[in-house]
Amino acid sequence: MHHIARSLAVALGERDDHTLRHSERVVELSVELGRHIELSERELELLSLGAQFHDLGKIGIPDQILRKPASFEATEWECMKQHAVIGERIILAIGDDRSPDVARIVRHHHENFDGSGYPDGLRGEEIPLFARIVALADNYDAMAVSRPYHKARRHQAVMDILSSEAGSKHDPDLLHAFRRVIERSGQRAQDD
Repeated sequence: MHHIARSLAVALGERDDHTLRHSERVVELSVELGRHIELSERELELLSLGAQFHDLGKIGIPDQILRKPASFEATEWECMKQHAVIGERIILAIGDDRSPDVARIVRHHHENFDGSGYPDGLRGEEIPLFARIVALADNYDAMAVSRPYHKARRHQAVMDILSSEAGSKHDPDLLHAFRRVIERSGQRAQDD
């Protein structure tokens, strides 16, 4: 899967360099959290692949939506939400032994702990552990780095938002572990 993974990463970078760089940071944060909770090397490899490709399905999202510098209309948001399912299909098409495990991470990285996420409305521990890890790393990076539609937030502001979402959007136990990991991470955002 690694040679195919490199090819897909190049394809994603050609389509959208911002998404590629975001994915690289999400890999780093996810693996740091995975090490902290003592995942095995095999588990860390699966987690890394899932984090690398969590947004791969954005290849299938039209430019006028993917690059829109403002909030989405309802129909645009429904289209954007399809990236999780598109990404799952791409990963499953690889046909590697690890494809099903990686595809589950990609499909479920936008599920919320209270069941309000997408695409399947999974809740709590129904959401695969690695998808819950990627979701935390993804959300932290999305807020800590500037995007066309918002400026980067400071570390404490991001942590305040994540804390307010414990139990609703995020797994509270993983968030507790993430708090410890992010303080010594190279991906930690600046403070005021």
